[in-house]
Amino acid sequence: MKNFIVSFDDTQTAFSAKSDADLRRAYGLFRLISYNWLVRISPPFVNAALALHLPVKGIIRSTIFRHFCGGETIEACDGTIRSLAQFRIGTILDYSVEGKESEVDFDHGLEQTLATIRRAKGDPHIPFSVFKPSGFARFALLEKLNAGQTLSEAEQLEFTRFRKRVETICELGAANGVPIFVDAEESWIQDVVDQLVREMMMRFNKERVMIFNTLQMYRHDRIDYLRQSLEHAKVNGYKAGFKLVRGAYMEKERERAEKMGYPSPIQPDKTATDRDYDAALRLCMERIEDVAICAGTHNEASSLLLTELMQSKGLATDHPHVWFSQLYGMSDHISFNLAKAGYNVCKYVPYGPLTAVLPYLIRRAQENTSVAGQTGRELSLIIQERKRRRT
Repeated sequence: MKNFIVSFDDTQTAFSAKSDADLRRAYGLFRLISYNWLVRISPPFVNAALALHLPVKGIIRSTIFRHFCGGETIEACDGTIRSLAQFRIGTILDYSVEGKESEVDFDHGLEQTLATIRRAKGDPHIPFSVFKPSGFARFALLEKLNAGQTLSEAEQLEFTRFRKRVETICELGAANGVPIFVDAEESWIQDVVDQLVREMMMRFNKERVMIFNTLQMYRHDRIDYLRQSLEHAKVNGYKAGFKLVRGAYMEKERERAEKMGYPSPIQPDKTATDRDYDAALRLCMERIEDVAICAGTHNEASSLLLTELMQSKGLATDHPHVWFSQLYGMSDHISFNLAKAGYNVCKYVPYGPLTAVLPYLIRRAQENTSVAGQTGRELSLIIQERKRRRT
């Protein structure tokens, strides 16, 4: 079996899709993001500027939106899809409008998600579709249900509509051969999501993995949940699918646990998170014929570990049950170098109206500053490539 050595220091490959002007813009953007205080204070100023109709949309569009988003519509993402495809990288179209609470918004989000499935049908460059469960129901409803509280008759109807939306997405994905990623949520609504996704797996994952749940490994209980889930799939005769991430709500989780006086669901430190993430990769690789995984990570060590596990089992780099994924605009040194080596790679490509996607963009910027070394690593690689091109 040939060894495929991947170097994440190969900036020529990492930035092969970027022009010199693109690199300059990326450098300026990550320099701004590197100032934690600026990222913290920017949301109220941006919101106020928009409310006062100050001319900031153009600035946002040409900087953070252009770097992290594919466009405002599915059609506007076509250029990004084609560009990534040239380097063997797939696109996951992610309708990234957050914080909506009305039935009209939920139905609109459903139509957008169904549209991404229809766009992905038959297109090898769009290997998955994705949705966030809280985009289809009121957060308070899911929270109440997760806490085991009795729902009113009106709330029961709300939940029925939520369930129907999820079923409709899974049905269309299965019918069109487009696997579905279900994104993770905060711990206090995740049990409801886990149960529903398991039901969808049991229904649609008989022959191949069409439905993937997302496990946030910064939760200390997720490794045990993964073991239980793999056993449940084996006993009940279906294939399991998991997107493995470290997580996105750590500070919020800890603050809520402290405020409400219950034990934090978060790992005690990053070392524990890294340990469980890598353990999850090993667990899934042990049963890789019956489970499909997507390593949704910007962590170089975990990405290399997965390539080593694949090699040790004699798996082809493009084994259909193993994918790597990073966010569009981030960690191109991982995505492009893995793709060049023949591994299955896809990028989450957010899209949506600029002002509606802004909460997502701000959250991503804040997450970037909270991940130790992330912004610094992006900057150092950009600087390295700019120097290489000048020599």
